[in-house]
Amino acid sequence: MSKTALVIQGGGFRTAFTAGVLDAFLITSRLQFDHYFGVSGGSIALSYYLSRQYGYCFSAMQLLAKDPDFVQMKRAMSEQGYMDIDYLEKIAQEIMPLDIGRAQEELGKSDLSLVVTDRSSGKAVYLSPVPNTWISEVIASCTLPFVTKGVYTIGDKKYFDGGWSDPIPAKKAYREGAREILVICTSPLNMKLKQSWPDYLGSIYFRSSPDLSSCFALAHEEYNKALDFIARPPMDAQIDVIAPKEILESGMYSYSGDSLTQDYRHGLDMGLRYIQKKKTSS
Repeated sequence: MSKTALVIQGGGFRTAFTAGVLDAFLITSRLQFDHYFGVSGGSIALSYYLSRQYGYCFSAMQLLAKDPDFVQMKRAMSEQGYMDIDYLEKIAQEIMPLDIGRAQEELGKSDLSLVVTDRSSGKAVYLSPVPNTWISEVIASCTLPFVTKGVYTIGDKKYFDGGWSDPIPAKKAYREGAREILVICTSPLNMKLKQSWPDYLGSIYFRSSPDLSSCFALAHEEYNKALDFIARPPMDAQIDVIAPKEILESGMYSYSGDSLTQDYRHGLDMGLRYIQKKKTSS
């Protein structure tokens, strides 16, 4: 029997869509996979999904949206960054605490990979959290260069957001043996990327570190390659995708209470449609 994988893209506040999809799964079907992959905000949504805490991810995002101190442009040039990643960590630990014990139990014999980028090499690293490192590794996967602190240290290793090195790790899932792969994206599949200004500036800012500079310079190409792999997978693989057909109301860093709610409901609808499709085809 072929292995299965769930791959979840990041997307900043577009993760509200992902939260909706996964909540639809929680209330309708006990979908199990052999390998789970989470990137950036997808790592948060995936963790709450594994802990079976319905509504927690969306509620956490609403808390962030309502807090006037979470985003402060006056901190843009500070070490902290204009988004307060420490507050996100506090939510996961104290305010909307992740039930790590339940998540570990639900994970069972399946594998979990949280994608981060190695700060020294610019390469993707796939962390397999255990209870005492879970939240730290989730936060590392969400640590955005130039937006939050820009780097998160675990032990003697420095990491940042995995979206720069492997934004949609469907190919990694295939290399690990998965032949039935479900990908949850937060952007339309027909939306290829061009190099963004932050990535261009990153390639210049880190020019003294060629590997890291290249990571920023080529980030959009890695994303586009991932979309190509999903569109044309190997003959022995089946890839299903849940993705919005239009650009979501929330952006990577822009959001409102209304936009988050609309994206969450859109995700709920698409998650329910996917489950219904699976039931009718089985």
